[in-house]
Amino acid sequence: MFDHKLRTTSILLLLGIAAVAPAGAASPGNGFKLIPDAPVFKSPDGQLRLEQYFREQKDGSYLVRFWIFDQGHRHAFLLNPGEADDQAGYQAGFRFSPDSQWLVRMQKLGAGSQTLFLYRRHGYQFSQATAKPLGDLAWDYFFTTPASKGMHRDPKEPYALDHAFVALIKGMEENYAWMGQHWPDSRYVVISLSFDMQGEDDKTAPWIEGWHCVYDLKTGKFSVPPDFADNNAKAITYPKPK
Repeated sequence: MFDHKLRTTSILLLLGIAAVAPAGAASPGNGFKLIPDAPVFKSPDGQLRLEQYFREQKDGSYLVRFWIFDQGHRHAFLLNPGEADDQAGYQAGFRFSPDSQWLVRMQKLGAGSQTLFLYRRHGYQFSQATAKPLGDLAWDYFFTTPASKGMHRDPKEPYALDHAFVALIKGMEENYAWMGQHWPDSRYVVISLSFDMQGEDDKTAPWIEGWHCVYDLKTGKFSVPPDFADNNAKAITYPKPK
């Protein structure tokens, strides 16, 4: 629901649906308009709201920007300045940590491809918490684990995986209680990885669907809890010999 490609805006403009961005020096402008069907994401502490705006480019593509406001629609802050179309050409999904100090962005990159970005709060603002997208770091971690044995990436194109999809497992807002976990509040992010081995022999290349790992917000490290073992064993599939 959150990652569908934006449609042309002409109909919206004719119907008067596309809202004008709020005025102000630090607010959406330069032709950006509020995406009318995009959900507004609110922080658990009730202080912040995140809205999504778009602008049509000359080539017909879209550029999406994410703005954070306080509940009075002041203190406007742009979450993703300077991003290229391939990083912000689609709407995104967002989840706040229970303590409202962390924000995860689920960003579609193309057909069957998605990554994650992690942000840390500073007052009314957020800054990117990792040097690379959290999704890229998750792939880096996967290829250091025994699960990746026999798999490899081109060192010149380390992220050239087919349909590489990094997902945020639901339940961050409740510390994954539904998974039977009893982790400290706002400590962990559970991530799911899926991809096909691009450029490999189709008869032997595996595919991954729903391989899980955990990112520790306190230490900045990844791990695989023991109770993820059964899921991860089933997540890796090799073609049956003919």
